[in-house]
Amino acid sequence: MSRISERVGAITPSATLAVDARAKALKAAGEDVIVFAAGEPDFPSPAHVVEAAAAACRDARNHRYTPAAGLPELRAAVAAKTRRDSGLEVEASQVVVTNGGKHAIYTAFATLLDPGDEVLLPSPYWTTYPEPVALFGAKAVVIPTDAASGFKVSVDQLEAATTERTKVLVFVSPSNPSGAVYSPEQVAAIGRWAVERGIWVLTDEIYEHLTYDDHRSSSMPVLVPELADRCVVVNGVAKTYAMTGWRVGWMISPPDVSAAAAGLQSHATSNVANVSQRAALAAVSGSLDDVVHMREAFDRRRRRMFELLSALPGVTCLRPEGAFYAFPSFEGVLGRELAGRRVDSTLVLAEVFLEQAKVAVVPGEAFASPGYARLSFALGDDDLEEGMGRLAKLLAG
Repeated sequence: MSRISERVGAITPSATLAVDARAKALKAAGEDVIVFAAGEPDFPSPAHVVEAAAAACRDARNHRYTPAAGLPELRAAVAAKTRRDSGLEVEASQVVVTNGGKHAIYTAFATLLDPGDEVLLPSPYWTTYPEPVALFGAKAVVIPTDAASGFKVSVDQLEAATTERTKVLVFVSPSNPSGAVYSPEQVAAIGRWAVERGIWVLTDEIYEHLTYDDHRSSSMPVLVPELADRCVVVNGVAKTYAMTGWRVGWMISPPDVSAAAAGLQSHATSNVANVSQRAALAAVSGSLDDVVHMREAFDRRRRRMFELLSALPGVTCLRPEGAFYAFPSFEGVLGRELAGRRVDSTLVLAEVFLEQAKVAVVPGEAFASPGYARLSFALGDDDLEEGMGRLAKLLAG
């Protein structure tokens, strides 16, 4: 009899966190490593958020349990923030506060999926999505996209992948890792298709405020209101407010799904830490001034990274439209020998980058897109220049 359950034993550890951990270990050992792997803003959390948390620590009310679905004030504030930012009208009772956006995804899948169900998952996809699908006995049906389509899935592709077992579509815009942002017309077409097919949509809106040029995030249930009864919206404070470590996310869903998810959470985690909830309340109730400043910095770095990537020999790259990632193709590099090692995959290429240039990137295999790699531009300008310079020198040699 196995010591580890088959379900948990089959989980693949997060590739992005693994690369980040290895880079940090090298840094701790004294190596000068430039990390393009991290999926978090390099800014501190807003000062008023930190002050709200400090005040919460001194308030004895926050030394106790809250309702499993979250502080009533925070649930109401999330509903109001959602109405303000995306135009989606929801009740506070539809909001379930979770331990980060990742937990919201797990909770949503646990609530919706039965063994044998199928989940449509366009690739490249964030590494976490397929793991809870498999954990709950369902099957992720991967639908590849590439640079030719702008990393955007079409209705025809979705239709071709659909079977009688299809229950959920995972939809993400802006996208991690590709930086793609779907147009309102594309979002609406996919939403109408899902309604016609009777398919649930889990739409991850965590990067809603990080878009560039003329691109804007569109909320699918706003454009297609008739989808609302079969839609789960996932979001959180991590990216918009530079609060990755506070671990506060949420899912918004029809009342019966929210009630079931809250019941599950009452046994899984009880509630999110009260101090973090109070900090999140200050964040979502306040202005978006801080994210405006972050977005300006990200936009500057985005344009510079695109320029530098496009100049690398054998590398092609689409200009990122949202989030804080570039997703270049290194297919023109594969087959070469770098630093005495033949590079036949982006897995090997990422190892060579880290070993020889002390630059950490996440290989496309982690996102079901071999030949590509993800580079975050959520790092300082000087580090960006230094890291890209190291890659240029290595590839030129």
